[in-house]
Amino acid sequence: MGKYSVMVFDLGNVLIPFDYNIVVEGLEKVETGLGNKFAELYHQNYHVHRQHEKGELTADQFVDIMLGWLDNKVSGEEFCKIYSSLFTVNEKMIELLPKLKQNYKLILLSNTNEIHKKYGWQDYEFIKHFDKLILSHEVGAIKPGSKIYEAVEQFTQAPANEHFFTDDIEEYMNGAKQRGWDAVQFVGYDEYVAELHKRGIIVEV
Repeated sequence: MGKYSVMVFDLGNVLIPFDYNIVVEGLEKVETGLGNKFAELYHQNYHVHRQHEKGELTADQFVDIMLGWLDNKVSGEEFCKIYSSLFTVNEKMIELLPKLKQNYKLILLSNTNEIHKKYGWQDYEFIKHFDKLILSHEVGAIKPGSKIYEAVEQFTQAPANEHFFTDDIEEYMNGAKQRGWDAVQFVGYDEYVAELHKRGIIVEV
């Protein structure tokens, strides 16, 4: 088992790849031009997305803003479903979870939001493998700020250097390293398994 006791995983683009083009296409089906208008406004006003991730905007407040951008062409429920249709599952990564669970605490550490959780990913079977979900909108902090990594340590009660983290975003991986964690940027399944092996973390694949 070596020095590690905790395996920490990012969610988006590690365990569940996502593609906002799916959201745009879904809105284009409602009305031509609607998806592209949404994409433009979402990009220009990305602070609204961040506020929702931090829990500074409730789901209802966020949806109200989004429906305004969409000229109320969809209902709140329809929007939530289309907005959360962007995820797929990285099955090979998911298969590692129960194997790692035998020897390590598993923590999910995600910048996410209430709508994506409820409509997008919370019912995926693999979520049950995690000992704890540390979610930005629930702790009121986002990666790479130190507060969200501290929330993990508060739960695990393990020394910083016993945490091994992977995230597809280099800045977020570096935020963990600044806490004293070991961390690698996620680029793919094979590379991740190779990084585990380098550390003496052997999983049957």
